[in-house]
Amino acid sequence: MINTTVIGLGAMGAGIAANLHRSGQLAAAWNRTQARAERAAGHHGFRVTPHLEAAMQDAELVITSVSADEDLLEMTHRIAPLLQPGKVVVDTSTVSIETAREAHRIYAAAGVEFLDGPVSGGKEGAEQGTLVMMVGGEASVLQRVMPALEAISRKVIHMGPIGSGQASKAVNQIMAAGINQAVTEALAFGLHQSLDMQRVIEVTSSGAAGNWFLDHRGRSMCEERFDPGFRLSLHHKDLRICQQVLAKEGLQLPMLELTLADYDRLIEAGYGDEDISTLMRLKKALLGGD
Repeated sequence: MINTTVIGLGAMGAGIAANLHRSGQLAAAWNRTQARAERAAGHHGFRVTPHLEAAMQDAELVITSVSADEDLLEMTHRIAPLLQPGKVVVDTSTVSIETAREAHRIYAAAGVEFLDGPVSGGKEGAEQGTLVMMVGGEASVLQRVMPALEAISRKVIHMGPIGSGQASKAVNQIMAAGINQAVTEALAFGLHQSLDMQRVIEVTSSGAAGNWFLDHRGRSMCEERFDPGFRLSLHHKDLRICQQVLAKEGLQLPMLELTLADYDRLIEAGYGDEDISTLMRLKKALLGGD
């Protein structure tokens, strides 16, 4: 049992805090926006701490979950002075490799251990405790905090030194973009052929083309429901990080560039807060649909 504080109670952080609460390991939960914190607490049944300083008092482990690089660095500068040397911070956000390394430098200067541990599995995974975590940092530090991480994840993999977690997450996000392209395009084709899409999804998910995205988003996208599990604007942000990594070497990946261009169009049209499956809108339009 590890006394754990969760910082950031958005879609991912709220689910993480809830599972730690159920396992008896949640010491405190805090969010910069109090209203969001109260909504998360009311939905999941845990209590929030109104002040960051108080949230740090009993923490052996701090888990951060924020949306962007600048948010992580802001919180890192605020948290580091509040922790005693030897405490551990695990960041589950998706940020650049450079930002993860900078956070590590800030915490190391305060004697605090740091792991970059981005996660995959979306809002459902966070709420169900079935996230997959890819971790960069010292293996010995990871082993110290495994009881808490096992309460929020179904699999925790040590990927290597600091930054390896974020590099692995970049692989995941590029792959997710390709799956999104393939599934939305294929299902748009099925709709264009006037097929029974429930049967199409049943048969394709049972064969070689089966995948998580098809299972969890296929029916909803065919019914034009795009409630966010993973917001398009966040995936767009993650893919921009991948693009910037490649640009430093003068490189590009065609599917990555295509997805970013598609996402730009959808964000401009006002769909940035919908699930990434809203890409279906563009695929249907290509085939003459609404």
